[in-house]
Amino acid sequence: MFVQPLEPVADSLPLSALVAALPLVTVLVLLGAVRMKAHRAGALGLAVAALVAWLVYGMPLGQTLSGAAQGALFGLFPIMWIVVNALWVYRMTVRTRHFDILRRSFGRVSDDPRIQALVIAFCFGALLEALAGFGAPVAISAVMLVALGFDPVRAAVVALVANTAPVAFGAMGTPVVTLAQVTGLPLDSVASVVGRQTPLLALVVPLVLIWLVDGRRGLRETWLPALACGLAFAAAQFLAANHFSAQLADIAAALAGAAALMLVPSARKPADEAVRASVLQGVRSDDLDHDDPRPEIYRAYAPYALIVAVFSLAQVPPVKELLAKATHSFDWPFLDVADANGQAVGANVFSLPLVATGGTLVLVAGLLTALVLGVRAKDALREWGGTVHELRFAILTVVSVLALAYVMNLSGQAATIGRTVAAAGAGLAFLSPVLGWFGVAVTGSDTSANALFGALQVTAARESGLSAGLLAAANSSGGVLGKMISPQNLTIACAAVGLAGKEGDLLRKVLPWSLGLLLVMCLIVVGQSTAVLGWMLA
Repeated sequence: MFVQPLEPVADSLPLSALVAALPLVTVLVLLGAVRMKAHRAGALGLAVAALVAWLVYGMPLGQTLSGAAQGALFGLFPIMWIVVNALWVYRMTVRTRHFDILRRSFGRVSDDPRIQALVIAFCFGALLEALAGFGAPVAISAVMLVALGFDPVRAAVVALVANTAPVAFGAMGTPVVTLAQVTGLPLDSVASVVGRQTPLLALVVPLVLIWLVDGRRGLRETWLPALACGLAFAAAQFLAANHFSAQLADIAAALAGAAALMLVPSARKPADEAVRASVLQGVRSDDLDHDDPRPEIYRAYAPYALIVAVFSLAQVPPVKELLAKATHSFDWPFLDVADANGQAVGANVFSLPLVATGGTLVLVAGLLTALVLGVRAKDALREWGGTVHELRFAILTVVSVLALAYVMNLSGQAATIGRTVAAAGAGLAFLSPVLGWFGVAVTGSDTSANALFGALQVTAARESGLSAGLLAAANSSGGVLGKMISPQNLTIACAAVGLAGKEGDLLRKVLPWSLGLLLVMCLIVVGQSTAVLGWMLA
């Protein structure tokens, strides 16, 4: 048995923490300063983590490699298994042109560009985040806004800012699933706390979007639809995350937000021509005037309805129990690790949920989608292969980052850093979201930031007497606000609207909003760590 040491360097916790931080520093410097591709930076960071574990912490080489292999497997299944199948569903709608039908359907909801921004960037963007994540919502929402006549810069900024509240539950809950795994906390517990933080952002973001589109006039004239949309989105996300399914949180929130928006009479009123003239300064796409048959519109919405139906059915107790029987748990080979207190760590036993996992359920919904949309089996298989090819670098990144996280967690590196960070005491509650924000700003992924810093947050929380679930959730909730300033997302936004090379201009426009909303999240977490807002977690 390997027992994790906490002070392997000269029996000094600060010195040990400096050495333990080398893998993280390697990744962040390679990404932020050297501008290396994420999958390469992750692989080099993994190599550094393995060397520190073996040479400094004394973890046997075989156990170090075994821990890395377990992290890599978890990165493939269930994490990327969810992402691949979710993006596959979207690609089939593009192939059959039902995505274009959906886009035109949204364009006809209202001719008010302020309402269109809410429907497309906030509501539909959240739906895309639920299915695909990894930058797809920003690119697709921005392109759709440009097609409606939005100026490219404004479209990109709106898409970036809108991609905040849904990120923690994106790609069918991938970030919170990862957070639960690397921290050892129950998924329901982690999702519940995140579901009591990010909905508060959803109350604010629609109003921010209206301001970005049309300033004071927009807020004065459309604050009610924006508030209704935010309230419905927040309520649905809270209910799904706390009482139903974290994987469905964004889908439920997106549909509820859009429905509430359309129920407000002022949202359906024709827009003043002065508003349209001042906001729509781009070139409107001609294909928006094309009329689509009603049956085809229903088919365009069918994939999302099927996903909701499949996940809802999977939550029915008898079905849930049946699916759980396919889960296999076994002793992970060549791994026998105990923490500093001599307690065996959870990674010694590995659970493989073959059917009761989001990726498999999305696959089932995808097969049904292929039938509904009339996609031939050969074409559906080709699209699935194309999805894997499109995500190949993202797969390598997630696999390497999770392998790195497992090595750091199992060797004791994360525990050493966590105990050192705990010296911040009560101030840790304020700093916790900042760490997540920084992680996402650098890596471009809430999933990666949770893998890197999740265990560290939990260790620091336990050492400082704060709630482990609160700080773990704060890592993810703070992280969503770093998404809009990550180089990855800025590049995607610029490429989507034809502003290649203008990433710096976009950064200057979205950075104040990122920092302002981060401050709000920090204050929320501080409040939840005290009696002021502690009742929210009861």
